[in-house]
Amino acid sequence: MTSASFRRSALATGFAFACAMQGCAAPPAPAASAPAALGSGIDRANMDGAIRPQDDLFDATNGDWVKRTKIPADKPSYGAFIQLRDRADKELHALVEALAAQQPAPGTDARRIDDFYRTFMNVAAIDQAGLAPMAASFRELDAVTDARTLMVLMGRWQGRVSMPLRVVADADAENPGIYTASYRQDGLGLPDRDYYLGDDARFVKMREAYVAYLVKLFELTGDRQAAAHAADVMALERELAKAQWARVDLRDPKRAYNPTTPAQLAALAPGAEWPSFAAAAALPAGGTVVVAQPSYVAALAGLVKLQKIATWKLYLKARRIDAVALSLPAAFREASFEFHGRAIGGMASERPRWQLAMSALNEALGEAEGKLYVATYFPPSSKERAQALVDNLMKAYAQSIDGLTWMSPTTKAAAHEKLSKYGVKIGYPDKWRDYSALDVKAGDAVGNVDRARAFEYARQIVRVGRPVDRGEWGMTPQTVNAYYRASANEIVFPAAILQPPFFNVEADDAVNYGGIGAVIGHEISHGFDDRGSQFDGDGRLRNWWTDADRKAFEAITDRLAAQYDAYEPLKGKHLNGRLTMGENIADLSGLQISFKAWKLSLGGRPAPVIDGLTGEQRFYYGFAQVWREKTREERLLESIVTNPHSPGRFRADGASINSDGFHQAFGTKPGDGMWKAPEERIRLW
Repeated sequence: MTSASFRRSALATGFAFACAMQGCAAPPAPAASAPAALGSGIDRANMDGAIRPQDDLFDATNGDWVKRTKIPADKPSYGAFIQLRDRADKELHALVEALAAQQPAPGTDARRIDDFYRTFMNVAAIDQAGLAPMAASFRELDAVTDARTLMVLMGRWQGRVSMPLRVVADADAENPGIYTASYRQDGLGLPDRDYYLGDDARFVKMREAYVAYLVKLFELTGDRQAAAHAADVMALERELAKAQWARVDLRDPKRAYNPTTPAQLAALAPGAEWPSFAAAAALPAGGTVVVAQPSYVAALAGLVKLQKIATWKLYLKARRIDAVALSLPAAFREASFEFHGRAIGGMASERPRWQLAMSALNEALGEAEGKLYVATYFPPSSKERAQALVDNLMKAYAQSIDGLTWMSPTTKAAAHEKLSKYGVKIGYPDKWRDYSALDVKAGDAVGNVDRARAFEYARQIVRVGRPVDRGEWGMTPQTVNAYYRASANEIVFPAAILQPPFFNVEADDAVNYGGIGAVIGHEISHGFDDRGSQFDGDGRLRNWWTDADRKAFEAITDRLAAQYDAYEPLKGKHLNGRLTMGENIADLSGLQISFKAWKLSLGGRPAPVIDGLTGEQRFYYGFAQVWREKTREERLLESIVTNPHSPGRFRADGASINSDGFHQAFGTKPGDGMWKAPEERIRLW
């Protein structure tokens, strides 16, 4: 699950929020039939009977699955999330294939989807076209002759190509009702700055693979000095990497909020033509922008001034080709896979073309696709039952705030106020996105990708200075994920995640609270993690804590960081407890709150024993089974360096080991692998 970012970032104020503040009775358990009539929801075939949950909950729950499962050749990792994403892709593929027989009318979203899909799938036509679709871009590159024209092109290609500076329109941190523009670091070909700067042999191998990829791209365009030019680009990117902020530093919203006038930007970062860049990026003239990483922007301006224009053009050329490689002839597609798929992801083969098409469609026409998806695969009953789960979790969270021993009454009151203002979105948007201005042309694969990205960028950037659309979604309904958005103080659950193993309408509620309930609790908890807790109930970046309470909170989270710092998924590579802090807080708090909510849902009744498992045991097995996964070493390395989420094994065990309910459910004792003394368990919300 994601947290603060809207794109990668108070609609519902009914029973859940009223109960949170007024302490009314818990809503009835959402299941219509008696719990005993429902299944356990635990897939026993995946369990390893030789491993006790008291020693390792993840392996006890998923051990046999891990032993017998081979990661598919076209996957860098495999598990519950990927299985659901594959299912959603297959369901969407069937719907999209059916459109051709319907002969959708020109100008409709169905026709846009059909034309985009058929064009992307027609690799014979793509191969025949060669590099002709890139001719206009190459002419734009040829027109770059100095620092000003370089900055113009960097602005013009926003949204279509990964540039060293990314322009984003998002809610202003201190005035969240208005969209503002921000400048953020970006533009590296490797996954992170550490890949350029680290001495680890694995990083060295990745750098070699990237240079080989650059050489291949240049060779395919007829460059006779491809090796030298690739080295030049790598050297430039290394300088960018040196200047970029580490991912842990990017988590601090206060450091990232730097409203800057044009005059201040010129003083901060001389040497770059900022007015020309802003105009080309379609920003209002003379407007203030939020500079997220000031030192990086200053360094970038220096590089624009000092680096050879020829080197910058080579860099831009590589970024431009890489951005549309899947819509270029076979040699480019193969080179892209060799680097992104095999070297970075460890994959043995590329995903099927139709599945790549589903990903491309999701980026280009995601909500149009989503409208088809929910009409077929998301019944209203799923939304209703998920809402009932949210209601109980909100009530449990309110009660948990009241019971905190480390927080003062003053801050508790502010926490209750924030909780009462949470917005909830489930399934799909109330209003679908309008794609009528998007021009999709049959037979123009590169152009379709470019225009879709330009359409999305223009849709967002035109809103700078305008009121925020609180009804907008940051994920499509077919996305197997969920998120919390701090600027809107809302939690969002797309339709595709509301299915087994996360949400099983045929299972007893214990497993649902352990699965989707913990997911819901996780997203609620993001509003109170180390980052989200810096925003108030209206989404404003504002301190609503007493100094003593913040200090007490940080003392607890320091212990959590130390716990995850000790985990070593790869030999010599430990997790970064500060990078994963927000997600670890959300995992821990979401699990504990969901357990309380499940208890509330029983209304004082005892949970039945099903398949020989108590309700408490089913709850924790249900939690652990959603995190089943296997990951290739290459992708695991990338995850350790870049992913704010811990690997699945450590999400399951790391949260459970701190949960009193887990220890009670399985009767842990000193000497067990999962034993942790009560006084050492980390408890936050």
